[in-house]
Amino acid sequence: MSPSQSKDSGDSRTPHTDISRPGWWRSLPPAAHPYLLIARFDRPIGWWLLLLPGWWVIPLAAADSAATIRLMLLFLIGAVTMRAAGCVVNDLWDRRLDRQVERTAARPLAAGTVSVMQALIFLALLCLVGLAVLLQLPVIAVMAGISALPLVILYPLAKRVTWWPQAVLGLTFSWGVPLGWTAAAAATPPADLLLVYAGSVAWVFGYDIIYAVQDMADDRQVGVKSSALGLGRHLRTGVAVAYLLAIIFLAAGLWALAGPGFWVAGLAVMSIHLGWQVRNLNADDPVMALRLFKSNRDAGLLLTAGLVLDRLVA
Repeated sequence: MSPSQSKDSGDSRTPHTDISRPGWWRSLPPAAHPYLLIARFDRPIGWWLLLLPGWWVIPLAAADSAATIRLMLLFLIGAVTMRAAGCVVNDLWDRRLDRQVERTAARPLAAGTVSVMQALIFLALLCLVGLAVLLQLPVIAVMAGISALPLVILYPLAKRVTWWPQAVLGLTFSWGVPLGWTAAAAATPPADLLLVYAGSVAWVFGYDIIYAVQDMADDRQVGVKSSALGLGRHLRTGVAVAYLLAIIFLAAGLWALAGPGFWVAGLAVMSIHLGWQVRNLNADDPVMALRLFKSNRDAGLLLTAGLVLDRLVA
């Protein structure tokens, strides 16, 4: 139901929006608010999920603990910046569709608080920051980072032509796997790393299906495709299969690259957490869907903790 429909039908409930009404950003100058919101700086879950696949790989390939910490910090800055840039690109493509979806109607481009030209200038500034971070890495890593740009640009279009845009997002958000390896090892990734990449893609595919549950009614109305709609009554099964594949591929890839270690315990607890998500998923409960989606930060950090611990005690 769109905001206008809710008003016309006499529905007095609070409109569902992805913009947090209270928040630290409210204390900043009002002129900055639209840019903070278009970059999603008020919602850190996005950059966490972009960051984690890179964090999984860096401890495996870095020369020592100091290099691991340095690269993890650089990737943190890069993830925050490039996730913001990706959100601007997404909102530029979707500004007309966003006006028709209750959750996204208040976004700055959809609401008109930021113009297209202002958004493009802001995007250019974010890309400059991202480039500055990228240039701190080896040349092969710079090439790996730049090669992800087509995926960043094309993802917002995927939802217009396929029921599986979450697969495209998986390819994009998992790019930290090859980027992390090339940054840490300054070398072409080994073939076994493809298993880790595939596991990350499956994980992203699963959690983004959960995220799409929030918009199923609006997406159906405005004609936007999503895997949540494509799966229909098989929604929970689809997420379960995606998560199972994620664990299998991650286990195979990490074992081939690192052998046994503390990461095994981290992955085991992560798998239990993913099972909890599947058990509590309900297509009719968008509030719970958002909670489950956000919990993937914790799921990914469990695996990160095991991998970092292996690096520190090596």
